[in-house]
Amino acid sequence: MATKNKKLNLKDRYQYLTRDMAWEPTYQDKKDIFPDEDFEGIKITDWSQWEDPFRLTMDAYWKYQAEKEKKLYAIFDAFAQNNGHQNISDARYVNALKLFLSGVSPLEHAAFQGYAKVGRQFSGAGARVACQMQAIDELRHSQTQQHAMSHYNKHFNGLHDAAHMHDRVWFLSVPKSFFDDARSAGPFEFLTAISFSFEYVLTNLLFVPFMSGAAYNGDMATVTFGFSAQSDEARHMTLGLEVIKFILEQHEDNVPIVQRWIDKWFWRGFRLLSLVGMMMDYMLPKKVMSWSEAWEMYYEQNGGALFKDLERYGIRPPKYQDVANDAKNHVSHQAWSTFYQYSQATNFHTWMPEKEEMDWLSQKYPDTFDKYYRPRFEHWDKEHAEGRRFYNNTLPQLCQVCQIPTIFTEKDDPTMLSHRQIVHEGERFHFCSDGCCDIFKHEPEKYVQAWLPVHQIYQGNCEGEDVETVVSKYYHINIGEDNFEYIGSPDHKRWLAIKGESGGNKADSTDQDAA
Repeated sequence: MATKNKKLNLKDRYQYLTRDMAWEPTYQDKKDIFPDEDFEGIKITDWSQWEDPFRLTMDAYWKYQAEKEKKLYAIFDAFAQNNGHQNISDARYVNALKLFLSGVSPLEHAAFQGYAKVGRQFSGAGARVACQMQAIDELRHSQTQQHAMSHYNKHFNGLHDAAHMHDRVWFLSVPKSFFDDARSAGPFEFLTAISFSFEYVLTNLLFVPFMSGAAYNGDMATVTFGFSAQSDEARHMTLGLEVIKFILEQHEDNVPIVQRWIDKWFWRGFRLLSLVGMMMDYMLPKKVMSWSEAWEMYYEQNGGALFKDLERYGIRPPKYQDVANDAKNHVSHQAWSTFYQYSQATNFHTWMPEKEEMDWLSQKYPDTFDKYYRPRFEHWDKEHAEGRRFYNNTLPQLCQVCQIPTIFTEKDDPTMLSHRQIVHEGERFHFCSDGCCDIFKHEPEKYVQAWLPVHQIYQGNCEGEDVETVVSKYYHINIGEDNFEYIGSPDHKRWLAIKGESGGNKADSTDQDAA
């Protein structure tokens, strides 16, 4: 009598749909099939040791994601039908969305491309499946983020061409160069850079502030996207830790290579997150927490416990973490100072914080804000009130590696700009820090090719010889509508009309035309 086949449990299903679908090649050499697996020097002795803690199969993946999509888009529709944009705290908040949409959402698509590529480069079936799953996750995140914020494009300026801006606008070369650097590296470095250093070590510093900021400021569409992606991010973080432990356990020769990558990608990630710190401290009308508090919670405490756990593998904390820990009290103020004076070349508005906001900053940064930054902001605020809103009409020196202007200060002297330079093959290169300088020294052949926006503008490669032409023609930014001072801008006036108010404070918008 025939017996019915027993239903497979999750572990067995995962085994059949990953490991058991792989095979050993017979008529092609394995090194020819996976040519990039060896060139970084990483030694893998047994791919069967790779473990995906979630053991997710493709059929289960589609089922879970379809359920999330159905709920997510129902909320998006309700948000649009009920004019959810009218319930946000203030129109200044929309500028944080502009920064997210042009600076972060394209990175999700870059991550999708990166995982799709490196998944092809591993001979281990488990790693290939994990990369495939994450590639689809990242593509979905890119799409749902754009859909979540698309409603605002009907009512506010500056959200119209984020993908185009990401490839061209000067400050967006910072996030773009981060992922270009990772995607042009080998497969194991890519996983160390994105899965471990970014997804596991630093992702909470990006994800939590934006989603918490959205909740605090009444943006239910973005909050809902955050909840929808939360389970994906949990899986990505777990994969990131699994990746690093797997590589370290395979061979002792992998340890110094991985340590160098951790040093590099921690620093690159820290520099990138200066944009998030600025958003948290200055762009949210209703604050969640300060950047300093977020860094202490999500890196110093959580990251400290992580690297203590990795000590048994021979891994130490990142090389310049002491510099980053000290800089938590400065980077957001220094970044906002820069964007305030270059607001004519950004895709979002800037402003000086109100007195209550400055008092909040004084409370959160008792040792630095009043001493180094408040006098500067009060001076600029006074100048604006008298019709002399400050704009910097020069172009800044950029770091050759992270591509941020050299605006940050020395660890032991907040009044001295941090600047390093070296000569390589007869050409002088400039850096914002020892961290970026060290990265360049190890791979100069890679970073001499950096496409630096300021250099390209001066060379006439950006459809204009002056900043105004470059901003309008090359960046696709509508001058005076998408950028400049917030007070008196079309977005500000539109928000006042929504709220049934009139007039503005501080100064009239005529200073934008004058600038």
